[in-house]
Amino acid sequence: MIGSFLREYRTFFLAYILLTSSYLILFYLYQLPWAFFLQSVFLSWTIFLILILSLFWKFFHRMKALQDGIHESDLYLLNKPIDRAYLSLLEKEKDDARQQLLSYKKREEDLQAVVKLWSHQMKVPLAALSLMSQTKKLDPQDVDNQLLRLDNYQANLLNYLKLSNQSSDFRFEEVEVRQIMVDLVKKYRTHFLHKQIAVSIEGKWKLKSDRKWLSFALSQILDNAIKYSQEGGSVQIQLDKGVRISDQGIGILQEDIPRLFDQGFTGFNGREHQKASGFGLYLAKRVLDQLELDIEVRSQVDEGTQVMVRKK
Repeated sequence: MIGSFLREYRTFFLAYILLTSSYLILFYLYQLPWAFFLQSVFLSWTIFLILILSLFWKFFHRMKALQDGIHESDLYLLNKPIDRAYLSLLEKEKDDARQQLLSYKKREEDLQAVVKLWSHQMKVPLAALSLMSQTKKLDPQDVDNQLLRLDNYQANLLNYLKLSNQSSDFRFEEVEVRQIMVDLVKKYRTHFLHKQIAVSIEGKWKLKSDRKWLSFALSQILDNAIKYSQEGGSVQIQLDKGVRISDQGIGILQEDIPRLFDQGFTGFNGREHQKASGFGLYLAKRVLDQLELDIEVRSQVDEGTQVMVRKK
């Protein structure tokens, strides 16, 4: 403890020694009486000793409080400006650590909720495939539909993990959106054929974006358009400084539209038809935000839905 005290106040001790030495030199040069020098040294040493004892007493209690763990009742001991600065810094670090912990817990809770939702989604196509296998009625088109569902659900989970871990690999380049939509229509052709939905693509749109992630976001929108379309309906895709995907499906209640992009929100019609997971549009919105694209939804119940994607 004494060694720490001496190191803490070494500048103070050095200054006193230099000051005493300078007085000694002055007395010697001017041939002043040494009795005066000894008296002044004795007086200064007395004051210095009292001051040192006072400083050591405070230093001892401060160090003991820090070593034993500072308590609120001991904060008065840390009254120096530098102590207050350290306490302020520690409090900030503590708040940052608390926020990081809360953020980590929230991510863990979100991940658990997503995995539960994902496992529930996976059960439906797996149960359908199992039933077809048990009844020996393996319709190739139905099998393709269920396999595509499984593939989409797997892609959703993997992309969610990438976005959550901020490890998404965005690579921006000049993208022809029409070609992306053509590829997506080919990907979902079994769904279109199964529900006898007519599809049309009109116009062109080029922009600088990430092809893979833009395709993923648009696939979620197109999947919803197919999912909620009536049999024999149609899906129109129009491109002109943006993408407009329109369907003639069941539509969305007006009061549900502002919450469509909330995680896990399904809306009234989604729950009624037991098709929605509240996951696809949430992911699409997160991806489009990072691509600096805006998404807007317009809908009327029993008339259909329009989803527009354009630059912000």
